[in-house]
Amino acid sequence: MSTHIPNPRIEERAQTGPHLTKHEHIGFNGRLAFLITNMVSTMWCAYLFALIALISLPAALQGGAATIVSWIAQTFLQLVLLSVIMVGQKVAARASDKQALQTYKDTESLLKIQDEVHRLIKINVELTEEIHRLIQEQKNNAQK
Repeated sequence: MSTHIPNPRIEERAQTGPHLTKHEHIGFNGRLAFLITNMVSTMWCAYLFALIALISLPAALQGGAATIVSWIAQTFLQLVLLSVIMVGQKVAARASDKQALQTYKDTESLLKIQDEVHRLIKINVELTEEIHRLIQEQKNNAQK
Protein backbone atom coordinates (compact mmCIF):
# COMPACT_ATOMS: atom_id res chain seq x y z
CA MET A 1 0.00 0.00 0.00
CA SER A 2 1.23 3.49 -0.78
CA THR A 3 1.37 6.12 1.89
CA HIS A 4 -0.83 9.19 1.91
CA ILE A 5 1.05 12.46 1.45
CA PRO A 6 -0.90 15.35 2.97
CA ASN A 7 -1.20 18.60 1.09
CA PRO A 8 1.91 20.64 2.06
CA ARG A 9 -0.18 23.81 2.46
CA ILE A 10 -1.86 22.28 5.54
CA GLU A 11 1.43 22.15 7.45
CA GLU A 12 2.55 25.52 6.10
CA ARG A 13 -0.70 27.19 7.13
CA ALA A 14 -0.57 25.49 10.54
CA GLN A 15 2.85 27.03 11.16
CA THR A 16 2.22 30.51 9.79
CA GLY A 17 -1.48 31.11 10.42
CA PRO A 18 -3.30 34.02 8.83
CA HIS A 19 -1.31 37.10 7.86
CA LEU A 20 -2.63 39.98 9.93
CA THR A 21 -2.00 43.71 9.83
CA LYS A 22 -0.20 43.54 13.18
CA HIS A 23 2.45 41.32 11.56
CA GLU A 24 3.51 44.06 9.17
CA HIS A 25 6.88 45.70 9.83
CA ILE A 26 6.10 49.40 9.56
CA GLY A 27 9.03 51.07 11.32
CA PHE A 28 8.96 54.31 13.31
CA ASN A 29 7.16 56.40 10.67
CA GLY A 30 4.52 53.75 10.20
CA ARG A 31 3.94 53.44 13.96
CA LEU A 32 3.70 57.24 14.30
CA ALA A 33 1.25 57.46 11.40
CA PHE A 34 -0.75 54.58 12.89
CA LEU A 35 -0.88 56.33 16.29
CA ILE A 36 -1.99 59.64 14.78
CA THR A 37 -4.56 57.91 12.57
CA ASN A 38 -6.01 56.09 15.59
CA MET A 39 -6.25 59.37 17.51
CA VAL A 40 -7.87 61.32 14.65
CA SER A 41 -10.25 58.54 13.66
CA THR A 42 -12.48 58.80 16.73
CA MET A 43 -15.82 60.49 17.20
CA TRP A 44 -14.33 62.40 20.14
CA CYS A 45 -11.83 63.94 17.75
CA ALA A 46 -14.70 64.80 15.37
CA TYR A 47 -16.49 66.53 18.26
CA LEU A 48 -13.31 68.42 19.15
CA PHE A 49 -12.83 69.49 15.51
CA ALA A 50 -16.47 70.63 15.39
CA LEU A 51 -15.92 72.71 18.52
CA ILE A 52 -12.75 74.26 17.04
CA ALA A 53 -14.63 75.03 13.80
CA LEU A 54 -17.52 76.61 15.71
CA ILE A 55 -15.10 79.02 17.40
CA SER A 56 -14.54 80.70 14.03
CA LEU A 57 -18.26 80.70 13.10
CA PRO A 58 -19.04 84.18 14.49
CA ALA A 59 -16.33 85.74 12.31
CA ALA A 60 -17.66 83.84 9.29
CA LEU A 61 -21.21 85.10 9.95
CA GLN A 62 -20.00 88.69 9.96
CA GLY A 63 -18.25 88.24 6.61
CA GLY A 64 -21.38 87.51 4.58
CA ALA A 65 -22.59 84.64 2.41
CA ALA A 66 -19.26 83.96 0.68
CA THR A 67 -17.46 83.75 4.00
CA ILE A 68 -20.12 81.44 5.47
CA VAL A 69 -19.91 79.10 2.44
CA SER A 70 -16.13 79.16 2.70
CA TRP A 71 -16.30 78.44 6.45
CA ILE A 72 -18.67 75.49 5.89
CA ALA A 73 -16.58 73.99 3.07
CA GLN A 74 -13.06 74.72 4.28
CA THR A 75 -13.37 74.68 8.02
CA PHE A 76 -16.33 72.71 9.26
CA LEU A 77 -16.66 70.00 6.63
CA GLN A 78 -12.93 69.37 6.25
CA LEU A 79 -12.24 69.24 9.98
CA VAL A 80 -15.28 67.28 11.09
CA LEU A 81 -15.83 65.00 8.12
CA LEU A 82 -12.17 63.98 8.15
CA SER A 83 -12.61 62.26 11.51
CA VAL A 84 -16.10 60.92 10.77
CA ILE A 85 -14.96 59.33 7.51
CA MET A 86 -11.94 57.83 9.25
CA VAL A 87 -14.19 56.35 11.96
CA GLY A 88 -16.34 54.81 9.23
CA GLN A 89 -13.25 53.40 7.53
CA LYS A 90 -12.06 51.87 10.82
CA VAL A 91 -15.44 50.19 11.32
CA ALA A 92 -15.42 48.90 7.73
CA ALA A 93 -11.81 47.70 8.11
CA ARG A 94 -12.67 45.76 11.29
CA ALA A 95 -15.57 44.10 9.51
CA SER A 96 -13.32 43.32 6.54
CA ASP A 97 -10.66 41.84 8.84
CA LYS A 98 -13.27 39.61 10.50
CA GLN A 99 -14.52 38.50 7.11
CA ALA A 100 -10.97 37.80 5.89
CA LEU A 101 -10.21 35.77 9.02
CA GLN A 102 -13.43 33.79 8.59
CA THR A 103 -12.54 33.14 4.95
CA TYR A 104 -9.10 31.97 6.08
CA LYS A 105 -10.66 29.57 8.60
CA ASP A 106 -13.15 28.29 6.00
CA THR A 107 -10.36 27.73 3.50
CA GLU A 108 -8.33 25.94 6.15
CA SER A 109 -11.26 23.61 6.85
CA LEU A 110 -11.84 22.95 3.16
CA LEU A 111 -8.17 22.19 2.64
CA LYS A 112 -8.26 19.64 5.47
CA ILE A 113 -11.49 18.10 4.13
CA GLN A 114 -10.00 17.88 0.65
CA ASP A 115 -6.89 16.21 2.06
CA GLU A 116 -9.03 13.71 3.97
CA VAL A 117 -11.09 12.93 0.83
CA HIS A 118 -7.89 12.31 -1.12
CA ARG A 119 -6.66 10.02 1.65
CA LEU A 120 -9.94 8.08 1.65
CA ILE A 121 -9.95 7.79 -2.14
CA LYS A 122 -6.43 6.39 -2.00
CA ILE A 123 -7.52 3.83 0.64
CA ASN A 124 -10.58 2.96 -1.47
CA VAL A 125 -8.43 2.39 -4.57
CA GLU A 126 -6.00 0.24 -2.57
CA LEU A 127 -8.82 -1.84 -1.07
CA THR A 128 -10.44 -2.27 -4.48
CA GLU A 129 -7.14 -3.42 -5.93
CA GLU A 130 -6.72 -5.85 -3.02
CA ILE A 131 -10.26 -7.22 -3.54
CA HIS A 132 -9.57 -7.71 -7.25
CA ARG A 133 -6.30 -9.43 -6.42
CA LEU A 134 -8.04 -11.78 -3.94
CA ILE A 135 -10.80 -12.57 -6.45
CA GLN A 136 -8.21 -13.34 -9.11
CA GLU A 137 -6.32 -15.48 -6.62
CA GLN A 138 -9.53 -17.41 -5.79
CA LYS A 139 -10.21 -17.96 -9.49
CA ASN A 140 -6.70 -19.22 -10.01
CA ASN A 141 -7.03 -21.60 -7.00
CA ALA A 142 -10.41 -22.84 -8.25
CA GLN A 143 -8.97 -23.67 -11.67
CA LYS A 144 -6.22 -25.85 -10.14
